Parts: sequence; C-alpha cells; structure tokens
Amino acid sequence: MRKVLLATFLGSAAALSVGSASANDELIKMSQNPKDWVMPTGDYANSRYSKLNQINAQNVGKLQVAWTFSTGVLRGHEGGPLIIGNIMYVHTPFPNKVYALDLSNENKIVWKYEPKQDPNVIPVMCCDTVNRGLAYGDGKILLHQADTTLVALDAKTGQVAWTAKNGDPTKGETGTSAPMVVKDKVLVGISGGEFGVQAHMTAYDLKTGKLAWRGYSEGPDDQILVDDKTTALGKPIGKDSSLKTWQGDQWKIGGGATWGWVSYDPELNLIYYGSGNPSTWNPKQRPGDNKWSMTIWARNPDTGVAKWVYQMTPHDEWDYDGVNEMILSDQSINGQARKLLTHFDRNGLGYTLDRATGELLVAEKYDPKVNWTSGVDMDKNSPTYGRPKVLDAASTEKGGEDHNTKGICPAALGTKDEQPAAYSPDTQLFYVPTNHVCMDYEPFKVSYTAGQPYVGATLSMYPPQGETNMGNFIAWDGKTGKIVWSNKEQFSVWSGALATGGGVVFYGTLEGYLKAVDAKTGKELYKFKTPSGIIGNVTTYENGGKQYVAVLSGVGGWAGIGLAAGLTDPTAGLGAVGGYAALSNYTALGGTLTVFSLPN
Repeated sequence: MRKVLLATFLGSAAALSVGSASANDELIKMSQNPKDWVMPTGDYANSRYSKLNQINAQNVGKLQVAWTFSTGVLRGHEGGPLIIGNIMYVHTPFPNKVYALDLSNENKIVWKYEPKQDPNVIPVMCCDTVNRGLAYGDGKILLHQADTTLVALDAKTGQVAWTAKNGDPTKGETGTSAPMVVKDKVLVGISGGEFGVQAHMTAYDLKTGKLAWRGYSEGPDDQILVDDKTTALGKPIGKDSSLKTWQGDQWKIGGGATWGWVSYDPELNLIYYGSGNPSTWNPKQRPGDNKWSMTIWARNPDTGVAKWVYQMTPHDEWDYDGVNEMILSDQSINGQARKLLTHFDRNGLGYTLDRATGELLVAEKYDPKVNWTSGVDMDKNSPTYGRPKVLDAASTEKGGEDHNTKGICPAALGTKDEQPAAYSPDTQLFYVPTNHVCMDYEPFKVSYTAGQPYVGATLSMYPPQGETNMGNFIAWDGKTGKIVWSNKEQFSVWSGALATGGGVVFYGTLEGYLKAVDAKTGKELYKFKTPSGIIGNVTTYENGGKQYVAVLSGVGGWAGIGLAAGLTDPTAGLGAVGGYAALSNYTALGGTLTVFSLPN
C-alpha cells in the first residue's frame, strides 16, 4: 500500500477512498513523506518543516528557476500549492480557480475548476480577495470559496463531489481560510470580524459535506461548545463565561473571526486555532473582556467541545486578532519534556503553552518596539495572571472616542499577521516573518447594519520612530522567549516561512524576492526577484528524484491592498495604504507560481 501511495497520484486517490477513518490514517502517513506536501500547513503540527535536504546551505546559492505557471488572476496570492504524487494543485484569489498540474508530463493542466461567484462578495472581503489554500482527504480536494461555499472536488477529475454553505456574504461573512481535514471531518473557519459577524469554527463530514458541529467564538455555552470541564489557565471557566463579558446581546455581532490556521495533535485528539478581534474596533462601544475573542482554542475534533481556552488580549483596543497559527513541538523546558504549543500573536507577544493543559509557560515580546504592554502577568497567584499589562499611553480605551492615540506599536496588522512561521526540530528554533510597524488609532462611534463595515476606527501606519524598515525576519527560541537573530527587511515580511533538513530557511518579500537564509545564523544565501510581490507560503517537494521549492507571487493582502485594489487614500485599507505607499516603486500586480531547483 505504501509503495502505491508514493508511486502515483491515482494510487493515492484510490487508497484514500476506502473510508473516512483510514483516510485520516493515510493522510498522517502521507504527511510524513517529505516528497509531497499534502496539507496547507505541511503537517498537522503546523511546523512547515521538510526533511528534504538535497537543497542545502552549501548549494542553495546555485538555485535556478525550473518552471513557472501563470494563474490568470491578479490580487493577492496567499497560501501555497499542494503536491500529491505527480499532481500539483494550485489555487487563486477570487474567483478561486483551482488547477491540477501533472508534474510528470510537462506540468500539463489535468483539470481546472472555476466557480461562478457573485462579484458582490468582493466588497465585503476585508483585506483583499485572498484565499489561503486547499486541503486534501478521501480522494477529494477541499476549497473554501470567497462566498463561503465549501467545495469538495474529485481529486482525479475536478468534478464537484459535494458543497456546503458555511456562511452568508450578505451579512459580511466570507471565506478566505484553508480547510483542514482531521479524521472524518473537514474543519473550516469564517471571515467577517469587520462586519460584526458571530464567528465560528465548523466541522463538516468529509464523505457527505453534512454539518457535524459548529463552535462559535462568543455566546451561550451551548453555542460556543464548552462544558464544566473546560478550563482557562487551569481553572474551570464556569457557566456563561462569554455572556458575562458582553453588554446585553452584543455577542451576537461580536466578531471573533476564525480565518487563520488549524493544527492537530492526534495523540491528544485536540485541534488548535485562534479567534480574532471583537467587533467593533471602537472599544468604548463594547465594555468587558469580550470573551472568547482573541483566544487560543483547544477543541475535541469529534464533538467540537473545548478542553481549554486562553484569551491573549482581553477587551482588545487595537485589532490584535488572535488567528495566527499554533505550532506544535515537543521540547524540554527547565529539564522537563513538554508537549508545547507556540503562537506568535498579532499583539507582538510570542506565547508558549503546554498544549495538553493550556498552562502558560512563556509570553515575551518578539519585537522590542512593542509598547502597548509592559508584558504579561506570569504570577499564578495574581488575580490578573495571564493578562497583559496595558500601558495608558497606548490605550485607545482611555483616550476615548474621537481621540487620536499616536505611536502605538505594533500597528493593527500586528507584529505578525497570518503569514505563518516555521519550526525546525534540527535547531529547535522558530523562523518568524514579522511586521515592524506602528500606528495612530482614532476610535469613533459606529452603528451596526448587517453586511456593512462595522469598524469604528481610523488608522495610519508607519515604521517605528527613527527607523525605516517595516519588517524583520527572525529566529526565535520558544523555550526562553528570546530572539536569536534578526534580519531587517524594507517592508513587512508577508510570506510564510519554510524550514528544511538542509539547514536552509526560505521566505518571500513584498518586493517579490524569494530569499534563502542559513537556519543557524540568518546569513542570506540566495535571493531571486519573482514577477510580483510575495505574500504566499514557500513549499518544497521532490519529483523525479529532484527537490523543488515553489512559491506563489502576486502582491496584495492587507499590506498590499493599495496596489491590489487601486486605493490611494492614506487611511484606506484600514490604514495600510499610506504605510505601504512606496511598495508601488518596487513591484506590480501579478499571479505566478515560480518553481526553483538546482541545475542538472
């Protein structure tokens, strides 16, 4: 069976059609084969690490472009392709085309899926028309369309096997996240925090598309799927834990969107993901901690019931979404072996927790310029244990409505947004693409209308005072909460990282460079300018005995929204247009997959 799986795509698809339980078992096995890239995150741990080492620190400088593929779509290209046997699956932003390419036959297009979506969904997509990728399981390719339709495509033919509607764009709900297949279910989140949705994580049956469970980010216990055993920092959260932190029925338009990444620990049988900002961005209009926005969730994938939660930014005042990836690793802290979860939050703090219990182990700034907080209270006997200590000078709550609070670091797009970090078990370091950006933030009163923006703040963004670089690419020790090395970048690093067994770490830049650096030292070993700015995630695979590195280029996303949508008002794009205005001097719109290899 194993040889069949690795030999051809058809064998893989056939093997994965034998049943949902075995489909998950086979998916775990397939993810352990470094020749393929079978999940949007690389593996269930979200490590984005590959054992492939044909390309290494000694020869990566010789990389050449092996081939390219135009997607036929402009706007921001986030995520990356899947590679299963001889077939590569490539996705695009809206209208969310999917291509199946035969790597053994001159990259021939085997099939193309092009959905017909209502273009009215575009204006309700917060920060560009991005899509973060595809998932695979049970012989199907899973796509979450912009209009929230979850589509299962036959991996061999591209024919639609089933569809499920995950939300309502007329209310501001949209689809940008990559699905994740766990056991017999497909997990998918929802976007729309800037439109006042009540966000959720939803599981669908992999065979049929039937809804299995839905866990909301805020609301009554039966909607957020918690019970008397659910804990936060080791203590039961108690009845109505979310309702008590919202005024009246505000939770119904509370946000907490779930458009980030999902990870999974098969031994603990827990999935992990983050919830985003509470709605509105004006903190004066929503008193309380606004639970459980800005929260790390650990849920049972079979039932959806939460085992533990941890809210990183109670009563958010800055739009510091908590959706960034949860990276799972097994390391020792203070001589004790731990099953860890590491999370680089938008709020500028790098967290390490015990993923079995939710115990908080490390919470430190991963950009020294972070100034909204002096740090997290780590005293377990303190009544504010686990909460950040907010500094008055950066509090938009204390400033109040129609007051412009200046010099807050990081900006709303965070010290890191969804662009995923990578973890190398070889170095036990995390490689983190970061934003080095501050902001002015002025909240104002806003009323809720379904399907209309529910933001209530005006922003401007810029580099920290006295500096010009807007990004850093760093190596981070999650055991100690320390930066090991840091490389400056002119603009935010909005590309996902890749770590490899060859001692090389790859990432892309907003100007369009694919870069390779030494995993131990950060020394730049290679760079190549692709046709457009890179906000995609770097992927590697092996085909025909040769290792390849692939990345989508196509500038856009929140940082590149000015270019992507043709915006010029400096405060447009939720403040990003002015901050990244100079980007137009270095790159232009595009949509290209570029694949690299060593010369023959």
